[in-house]
Amino acid sequence: MDGVRAVLLAGGEGRRMGSLGRGRLKPLVPFGGTSRLIDFSLANTRRSGFREVLLLSQYEERRLMDDLHTVWNGDPGDFRVHFGPYDEAYRHTPAGLPAALPDRTWPSERGTADALIRKADHVFGDDPSEVLVLHADHVYRFDYSAMIRRHRADRAALTVSYQRIERRYVHLFGMVEFDAAGNLTEFVEKPAEPTSDLVFAAFCVFDAHVLRRYLERLDGTDWQHDISRDVIPAMLAAGERIRGYEVTGYWEDIGTVERYHRAHRGLLSERPTMSLADLPLTVRPEVPRQYVAREGSVRSSIVPGDLVNAGRVEGSVVYPGVTVGAGASVRDCVLLPGTVVPEGAELESVILLEDGTVQRCDPAPVLGGVAS
Repeated sequence: MDGVRAVLLAGGEGRRMGSLGRGRLKPLVPFGGTSRLIDFSLANTRRSGFREVLLLSQYEERRLMDDLHTVWNGDPGDFRVHFGPYDEAYRHTPAGLPAALPDRTWPSERGTADALIRKADHVFGDDPSEVLVLHADHVYRFDYSAMIRRHRADRAALTVSYQRIERRYVHLFGMVEFDAAGNLTEFVEKPAEPTSDLVFAAFCVFDAHVLRRYLERLDGTDWQHDISRDVIPAMLAAGERIRGYEVTGYWEDIGTVERYHRAHRGLLSERPTMSLADLPLTVRPEVPRQYVAREGSVRSSIVPGDLVNAGRVEGSVVYPGVTVGAGASVRDCVLLPGTVVPEGAELESVILLEDGTVQRCDPAPVLGGVAS
């Protein structure tokens, strides 16, 4: 998209993901039997016509950049992830990974807005007209180009995505309200008493000059260094033109292991939240996947072509390299890459991690010789 800088915020540690997030970067948490969480925003950006997205990361950033460079930067003429101050080191080793990276000379970022201002040279370099801000832990398929066109037609300072959900869940998100003309009138991060059933879907389009002005104005003040808690409320209070763009398709914020498991159930429902063809294929892409309604001892599951199954698999999502032992039963589970279900084990409503650890999602019994 001409004139638009796409920025992907990927600094999360995944502390609320329990064992699933331990020792693993949250953006790289596997999802859907095909991909990782971060791959959805990257696939959406490429699908929307962008040739590049700027990664803003901090937590174990070398590990994350090495992974994304290997998975996404293989064809320099197609689409690539830009690594900001580290990008030249990766560009000089297109066929591999750099031996060393430049020393970090800027202070640690303390929030999403801090990430933008500390790397302002990369965010605002070449004078973009808009900045598209994305996050790395949301599952959805979306074309940003229509939203950007609407933003420009409205001559807005900011356009925020939003979705209608059950009001009992609004307190987990940023709540938004609009007037009859579609202008933002209220924005409250995780409200104790929600007054709306609309929530911020966590991606937005800023007028680049307006965004930089507010970041510079807030920097150095007593602020929380956050886009949702500082920048958007400041713009709203100042009377900036902020418009809404409704996300009508499936969108999921994967913040906890319970939501992670629920999202996998949605892939297998009678009316799937996303089709298998819509999931990015980034983990072992050479292995075919399919949804199996009923075949042999597999029922209503997403399974890879290399599954070794001597047991029964039902209502589950299975990654490549998995072995299910003789007489084992797997129901309502997510089996991560390379996992082994021992003979005779009975797994229900759990996530099986690569080291054999079982992470429970629902209060269901787990029997057999699998570590807990």
